[in-house]
Amino acid sequence: MSPPDDGALPDGGDDSPRESGDPGGRSPEGSGGDIADNSPETGEAGRAGTADRGMVDATGVETRTETGGETEELREVRDVTNDEEEQLDWRTFAYDIVNSAVAVLLVGALLFAVSGVWPPMVAIESPSMTPQMQTGDLVFVMEETRFPGEGAHEGTGVVTARAGETTDADHRKFQRQGDVIVYEPRGNGETTPIIHRAMFWVNESENWYEKADKQAIGRYDACGGTPGEALPNCPAPHGGFVTKGDANARYDQVDDLSGPVKPAWVVGTAEVRVPLLGCIRLRSERCLAAAGATGLGPGGRGPSVAVNGTGV
Repeated sequence: MSPPDDGALPDGGDDSPRESGDPGGRSPEGSGGDIADNSPETGEAGRAGTADRGMVDATGVETRTETGGETEELREVRDVTNDEEEQLDWRTFAYDIVNSAVAVLLVGALLFAVSGVWPPMVAIESPSMTPQMQTGDLVFVMEETRFPGEGAHEGTGVVTARAGETTDADHRKFQRQGDVIVYEPRGNGETTPIIHRAMFWVNESENWYEKADKQAIGRYDACGGTPGEALPNCPAPHGGFVTKGDANARYDQVDDLSGPVKPAWVVGTAEVRVPLLGCIRLRSERCLAAAGATGLGPGGRGPSVAVNGTGV
């Protein structure tokens, strides 16, 4: 006979309801342990999540695109900055060039104001004034009448070596008596000027043989005579200075480099030299070649030519 059914469950029983076919109380579709909620609300939330992830991806792409745009903008800014820097460099360079040109002009104007001669600087091209002047020296020249020395000849402003030696006018220039003058040979302004010392003055038609240093007239022993034997420029064709390079053996007039130098041919008197700075004007190779010159002929070194030095 069966025991009465009092609604009690056997010991160890589970009062939780069970669905048929699910002995373990699991959902039939939850074999993986997850519950798949296919309700409309849950599905919409899932799709919303997926949409959110899509928006994140889209935002990321957009962010990267915006970042790339910022990079391009930075590159454009950097390019503009570089262009501005280059323009600034050119402006600075042009400013420096203009300043340098103005400075040179001011210095040139000052030198001209002091010297009264243009150009006021000449470069020595040959060694005939050695050792007082060397090849490549830059020499400052002043108008001869601006500050004439004591004993200057007849208002010319030039003091000759003879005047310095025979009078009280102790007029030493470049370690010897007498002015060193820059002159145009035969008054020809197209030729390169010569820079030599003024030795003495001769008058027109003067026989200056007796005045001359016999060592400085070479083989000649008289004024006049036959053309081949006569002392050149004697008698003097006109009044002027007899000149000579300190390192030369003969007068310029004996070597027929020029007639007696008229006062109108004188460019100015040499005042100060700056060693080797004239090589910039002469160019280095030419300067060195001139410095190594041994002279022209057995009696001398040829004329010391003074190359105009503006633009040095």
